Amino acid sequence: MANFTHFNDDGRAKMVDISNKNETARKAIARSSIQMNQIVYENITQQKIKKGDVLSVAQVAGIMAAKQTSSLIPMCHPIPISGVDLSFEWVHTDKEMYELLIDAEVKTVGSTGVEMEALTAASVTALTVYDMCKAVDKGMVIGQTYLLEKSGGKSGDYKR
Repeated sequence: MANFTHFNDDGRAKMVDISNKNETARKAIARSSIQMNQIVYENITQQKIKKGDVLSVAQVAGIMAAKQTSSLIPMCHPIPISGVDLSFEWVHTDKEMYELLIDAEVKTVGSTGVEMEALTAASVTALTVYDMCKAVDKGMVIGQTYLLEKSGGKSGDYKR
């Protein structure tokens, strides 16, 4: 059975002690997405959404989310984030549907990784797009959210 580090000897929740871990440069990239119809796509790309520039606002929301991850996820350590970068890519799928791919890259130098920060940033970015565009169409679908890669730390590098 896997070693679940967030439980003490009594089987109760605990925050992992990272005081003896070496500080290293760490990076994580996570992806999320949101699917929408052509009308929403055109409203976003032509900046016709009344709430403002959707991708700019969503990008700021993702950055803010990365910085607040330890307030949202109970066992996450508050860590000094060195950088957060979000990128977007449009994919035209079938049946006049579009998908916005959202990649969130988070960096730190520290004793624990930034996977949760990257996953949170990607998720909140997708949620913000939904929030800003729901008046146009409530049928948007937020897609899978997952870790693309991580580097640094004792467990080494990972690439999906």
